[in-house]
Amino acid sequence: MKVALVNCFDTYEDRVDLIRNFFIQKDHEVTVVQSNFRHFRKEIRKESKKDFVFIKTKPYYKNLSGARLNSHYSFAKDAFKKIEEIKPDLLYVLIPPNSLAKLAANYKKKNKQVKLVFDLIDLWPETMPVGKVENIPPFTLWKSLRNSNLQYADEVITECDLYQSVLKNTLNGVSTNTIYLAKEGLEISQEPNLASDQINLCYLGSINNIIDISRIKRIVEETHKIKNTTVHIIGDGEKRVALINEIKSTGAKVEYYGKIYNSEEKQKIFNMCHFGLNIMKESVCVGLTMKSMDYFQAGLPILNTIKSDTYNIVRENHIGFNINDHNIEDVVKHIDEMDMSEFLLMRANTKKVFNGLFSITAFNRSMQDIFG
Repeated sequence: MKVALVNCFDTYEDRVDLIRNFFIQKDHEVTVVQSNFRHFRKEIRKESKKDFVFIKTKPYYKNLSGARLNSHYSFAKDAFKKIEEIKPDLLYVLIPPNSLAKLAANYKKKNKQVKLVFDLIDLWPETMPVGKVENIPPFTLWKSLRNSNLQYADEVITECDLYQSVLKNTLNGVSTNTIYLAKEGLEISQEPNLASDQINLCYLGSINNIIDISRIKRIVEETHKIKNTTVHIIGDGEKRVALINEIKSTGAKVEYYGKIYNSEEKQKIFNMCHFGLNIMKESVCVGLTMKSMDYFQAGLPILNTIKSDTYNIVRENHIGFNINDHNIEDVVKHIDEMDMSEFLLMRANTKKVFNGLFSITAFNRSMQDIFG
């Protein structure tokens, strides 16, 4: 069988590699059609990769901009020109951008024998902090690019259960399953190096307009009252200065490392941290974050505000604390009363959760259930 995967973002490439490997193990012929623009680094990709066709894509430098939307639509058109050449038996499309859903549905209408799979990795505009304007043009048109075309899929996969809940009416009658994000286990030392006389927190990832800086500040403010607190920041983004300044205003310290891609360097930082910060604005519709995956992979418990999937995982597995505006002081008091054995138990639980839900083995098991 000939399989084609269409993906716009290098930030989804770990998932693409897992999907590609699954189908290759089934002796299928696989081609990945992907943008050559690296979203996170904002640079053009130079290197080639086996089974990948990289589509020349217009660059953009702001995450919320007309240039970005134009770049995505242009990529979608060029990607489907390549799909016309490949003529796949199975077309697997990662969404967003929403324009890919429209063009994939058009392709399915003309080629009814093709099995079409949509993999919803994110929901736009629902996951963006745009408030009530999400329900007025042009946001409704943007949302419709996705929603009006999901019905043409033979299978819709979501990266968390929350997305199925949000799209319940749209997905009525469509075969739908959740497959969580997954990562390779790390073959490096995860031996914790936790201080008992201070609190070390980690913030990992993009520092953008969907993180809840005011809530992060309040958490740090409370932890710093009980013990000297340092926030270790790995990443970058347009809100970097604001985040650092707000944390410092509490009297806590900041260690800023910038972007780190080396797993061993990141793990050394995770090993000294008590919790990872998984804090986004309440208006953001997200059930699972990429950063939480990295925390789980590293065995780092989390302080979490993400609802649905992550909330339930934290609650059921004792891998950190779910935070809201009413319980911050209680959570911090609990942290103050924890001894080293409870911190270590949380880390062990976090590794169990990673292996059971987010490992390669767990991913392949879910794929096997759907594709046989």
